[in-house]
Amino acid sequence: MKKDIKIPEVIDVHIAVVQEQHLEYKTLDWNAYIINNTDKDLETVLIVSQGYNDDKMTPPMRHTIAKLPARSYAKIEYLQEKVLELNNVFKVTFFEGNQMFDKTYTFRKNTINLKALQKLPLMQLKGILKK
Repeated sequence: MKKDIKIPEVIDVHIAVVQEQHLEYKTLDWNAYIINNTDKDLETVLIVSQGYNDDKMTPPMRHTIAKLPARSYAKIEYLQEKVLELNNVFKVTFFEGNQMFDKTYTFRKNTINLKALQKLPLMQLKGILKK
C-alpha cells in the first residue's frame, strides 16, 4: 500500500535566506523566502520551520500561503541571529493542481552567512539558496 503512494520530485521551488535592511529599525535582518520558479501556481503552501542542534530546539513555526503564483516569491519569516547557529529546517508541502508535493530544505548550522551569498532566481537580491 505505502509503496503505491507516489509523491513526485519537487523541481524549481526553493527556499532562500536573504539579508535585508529593516527600514524602521535600521538593522540588517535575515529573512527566509520561498521561491516558485515554475510556470504553475502553487496552492495551499504549508511551511513548518524549526531550528535545532544536539542541545537546543526551537518551537516549530507554521506558515500558510493560500496561493503562490508562477515565477514569484513570498517572505516566510524573520530569522534571529541566534537561530543561525542552529540547523534550520523548512518542511514545505503544496498542491499543484490536484497533485501534492513535499520537500524538506535544511540549512546546516552557520551556513547562513555573508560568505555564502549568491544570486537568487527571480529576486534581484543575493542570498543563500536551497534547491
